[in-house]
Amino acid sequence: MRTKITVLFISLAGLLAAQQARRPDDAALRNAGKTGEEWLTYGLTPGETRYSTLNQINAGNVSRLGLAWSYDLGQGGGGQEATPLVFNGTLYGITNWSVVFALDARTGKERWRWDPEVNQAAVRSKICCGVVNRGLALYQGMIIAPVIDGRLQALDAETGKVVWEARVAFPQDYYTITMAPRIAKGKVIVGVSGSEYPVRGFFDAFDAATGRHAWRFYTVPGDPSKPFENPALKKAAETWSGDWWKLGGGGTVWDGMAYDPEADLIYVGTGNGGPWPEELRKSQGKDNLYVCSVVAVKPDTGELKWYFQMVPGDSWDFDSVQQLMLADLTIKGQPRKVIMQANKDGFYYVLDRVTGAFITGQPYAKVTWAKGLNEATGRPIVNPEAHYGANTISLAPGPGGAHNWSPMSFNPATGLVYIPTATSSSSNYAIDPNFTYKPGQSNIGIVRIAGGPGAAPPPDIAGAGAGPGAASQPAAAAPLSPPAIGPAPVEGQRGVLLAWDPVTQKERWRTPGGGSIGGGTVTTAGNLVFQVIPDGHLVAYSADKGEKVLDVQTGLSGGMGPPITYMIDGKQYVTLMGGTGRVIPRDGTAPPANPTGPAPVLPKLLTYSLRIP
Repeated sequence: MRTKITVLFISLAGLLAAQQARRPDDAALRNAGKTGEEWLTYGLTPGETRYSTLNQINAGNVSRLGLAWSYDLGQGGGGQEATPLVFNGTLYGITNWSVVFALDARTGKERWRWDPEVNQAAVRSKICCGVVNRGLALYQGMIIAPVIDGRLQALDAETGKVVWEARVAFPQDYYTITMAPRIAKGKVIVGVSGSEYPVRGFFDAFDAATGRHAWRFYTVPGDPSKPFENPALKKAAETWSGDWWKLGGGGTVWDGMAYDPEADLIYVGTGNGGPWPEELRKSQGKDNLYVCSVVAVKPDTGELKWYFQMVPGDSWDFDSVQQLMLADLTIKGQPRKVIMQANKDGFYYVLDRVTGAFITGQPYAKVTWAKGLNEATGRPIVNPEAHYGANTISLAPGPGGAHNWSPMSFNPATGLVYIPTATSSSSNYAIDPNFTYKPGQSNIGIVRIAGGPGAAPPPDIAGAGAGPGAASQPAAAAPLSPPAIGPAPVEGQRGVLLAWDPVTQKERWRTPGGGSIGGGTVTTAGNLVFQVIPDGHLVAYSADKGEKVLDVQTGLSGGMGPPITYMIDGKQYVTLMGGTGRVIPRDGTAPPANPTGPAPVLPKLLTYSLRIP
């Protein structure tokens, strides 16, 4: 009997050791996505390609996809934008007001749920651009959760109990957190939202084990009468003028990040300048580093190694925080390690991710603000009319962008990137002649044209790129617009899924649906591209030709988060989150009753698998 007990003890110890060894560490994250069975990081793979090697569901049988289970997310008052994570049979997600949950990935049964209890009444009016969260991070048995009020919490992955809490920013300073954190070398990297308010953008690194603050990188320089935090900011100050620091400067970090362990670099996209017009920042003709840029920093120290500015002197709300994707491509016969971005400004950029050198860039949507990019440097050749003043001009893309936060995906078998795109986005721009800086309020500095395209997109659909605070004026005659470049929009098609060849910088196919916001994708080895549509549809196309092979009405609408796919017990699943629930006005008052209107669509998480015939 004693021998049997000893053997049993050794077996249990071995099992526990094996489970502990599977706790995702840096090595596991470097190999994330290789089997496709789990979804460990926001972008699935280290290069954020959202490419799954799974092929049980393929173009030949995807029509048999049926609902396996669903989970009620609860009232939230905003759209779903999060990418769930899957590890060790558990699905982890985050919904509005930063509520985190863990489910049995086979059945949808709730394992735990954690509400950080944000003071909604106090925080709501401080939020720039929607009560949303885009995702979580997973590391060493912990779920790292961004809380919209500026906290960062590490939760025990088994129980949901708080392991540590750190403070990134305060809502009283008009900062919020909406992005998914990333992990690099044992550090949690996260940025802040809020560029429409007078804020100074930054991103932070925290020790993942303890929550201790490691370093901060400011994306714009501060008061020049004080010492600069690092040499990079001293250099950046030379590209500003006037009293920019009194207005904040902008440059917030609310989405795109990627990490290359081989190059040992964290890549971070930065937001728009604030206020929007460079003239109001008193920096006309200046580049205003590092707004609308990609910066590459060392994860150990936050030291800047290189930067590339997509939109020098931004006046158009062209945040460069869209998804950053890493790949190895052969361009002009030469193998290149690249970082790619389908920018809000309408250009698709391919850069050398080791040096930051510009490789190629072409418009993938209608563009009128620029004539093109300099072939050697990638610097935009801005149309003179785009430097707007008091006279209104129509420019494309508009503040919503040709591509916003909705994730794209890259399939190495087809060589194509699948971009949720607004092909003909445009907006009217004019400086508010009565602009006065207002501390603690939105300071966009442009004029809204009543009833026209100049109105800034509502905060719940504009991501963190546009919001309230523009002056308004009556509708006027149609404004002038510079000549357009880029693929010609098809009449009747505004939102499309665009299959783009990053090597040739050419469109391969397109199909209606999606748009720059709310049309996220995942692509698979089953020759599939799955996409969510804001009207509630889940669709799938053949990755090579763009033939529609699935169209499911989920019953949800608005706030459609991107789909993911994973495999458990030999069965492949496809999961998404969607729905908005009862939307509360920004001032926190009760919404007006509308007994004749449609009932709000309660947010749900839906999981699909193949129906067995």
